[in-house]
Amino acid sequence: MNRFLHIFTLLALPLAVHATVKPHSLFTDHMVLQKGTPVPVWGEAAEGEKVTVSFNGQTASAITRNGKWMVKLKALPYITTPSTLTITGTNTVTINDVLVGEVWICSGQSNMERQLGPRPPQPPITNWEKERDNANFPLIREYYVPLKYSKEKISDVHQQWVVCSPQTVADFSAVGYFFTSELYKKLNVPVGFIFTAYGGTPAEDWTSEASLKEDPAMAEFVRNFYKIKYSWVPPARIMNGLYNGMVHPLLPYAVKGVAWYQGEANNDHPTLYPAILSNMIQNWRRDFNQPEMPFLIVQIAPYKDMRPEIRDAQLLVTKKVKHTALIVTTDCGDARDIHPSNKRPVGERLAIAAAGMVYHQKGEYSGPVFSGYAIKDNTVILSFEHTADGLTTKNNEALKGFTIAGADKQFKPATAIIQGNKVIVSREGLEQPFAVRYGWANVPDVNLYNTAGLPASPFRTDAGVQ
Repeated sequence: MNRFLHIFTLLALPLAVHATVKPHSLFTDHMVLQKGTPVPVWGEAAEGEKVTVSFNGQTASAITRNGKWMVKLKALPYITTPSTLTITGTNTVTINDVLVGEVWICSGQSNMERQLGPRPPQPPITNWEKERDNANFPLIREYYVPLKYSKEKISDVHQQWVVCSPQTVADFSAVGYFFTSELYKKLNVPVGFIFTAYGGTPAEDWTSEASLKEDPAMAEFVRNFYKIKYSWVPPARIMNGLYNGMVHPLLPYAVKGVAWYQGEANNDHPTLYPAILSNMIQNWRRDFNQPEMPFLIVQIAPYKDMRPEIRDAQLLVTKKVKHTALIVTTDCGDARDIHPSNKRPVGERLAIAAAGMVYHQKGEYSGPVFSGYAIKDNTVILSFEHTADGLTTKNNEALKGFTIAGADKQFKPATAIIQGNKVIVSREGLEQPFAVRYGWANVPDVNLYNTAGLPASPFRTDAGVQ
């Protein structure tokens, strides 16, 4: 009899395993759901099984098809006290300590990937131990996506949400932590962030193959995809390896926006970057089903090998693609190290941009952005947007970082003065100026700010001129 029961149990086991309702790992204890928008919840179960999700007085059900199920909860209010979400089929899954707040994706390459704690041989993050000890933010949570370059689309990376504390934060993205902790202070609501970043990677690898191939502006790039040389050399280069391994597993989780810190790997081909990044933004917005999903783009910091053209390309994207903002880092780079240790200003400016552009808090959220120019006699008059209460320099120093050229297109140091919201540029002996550039160097030495304390992006008036 015992032998019969043992055989019966073995025969029934596969059925029991397949019948178990299993949510995607984004739906685990300590998760943060996005406020104010329909919230998809999904996972696996037996074919034909009815799955019901209950949360905050709502219930939603779905029938499992091809082993997958998905429901959508209606838009939720902020929930700041730990709540419970249940998923019921043949079994019940209980998810505890659930909050509803603001969810951001923090993505890019090594400067986003860099964790708060030590990472030899890189220099330590500035004041990291003090930052760690002060990181008591139980309403901030991180979901980490492991480094994965994949030929096939991955559905789940089987991770979990981690509550921010002095015991856990050393493993958080440093920029992600500084961003979300500052955003939490501004909003006073739960903030979750999905940390998906991989050092050394170009933007096109974060883009789906379909999106690259469908964009007419990318046709030549796609034809030459495998001929383009990068320092990034994955095991077997494919067109969408990081999208498959580190973006697709997140779809279609409800998020508010993206903080994007990348571009170093595209430094050798900056003229291609505006089309590549614009395409990627379009791709993510479509796949997350958010046509206006905000993108906060961190500009590459000063470094001896980072060309001004890549910063210009990032500026161009934010000028042409709606619902984007540029986070300027001209004052927190390291000429000798591509991984500058002063990450706090980056996170703080991301939070300022999010608070202003996305959450419509009062105050200027961007540094001065060059918007146009006029040539008058022997001067070039530069106009700017996002000037707050006016243009300024730190400590009222003389403006620096401007160069000017005549018809010979030889750029030489210029004299620049602030007049209200404009900058007047000239050079002694130059009677017919042709163009002006600001911060046009691998390591720009610049000091133009607005009264909100935010720096101006490097720029050139001769963009597109040969």
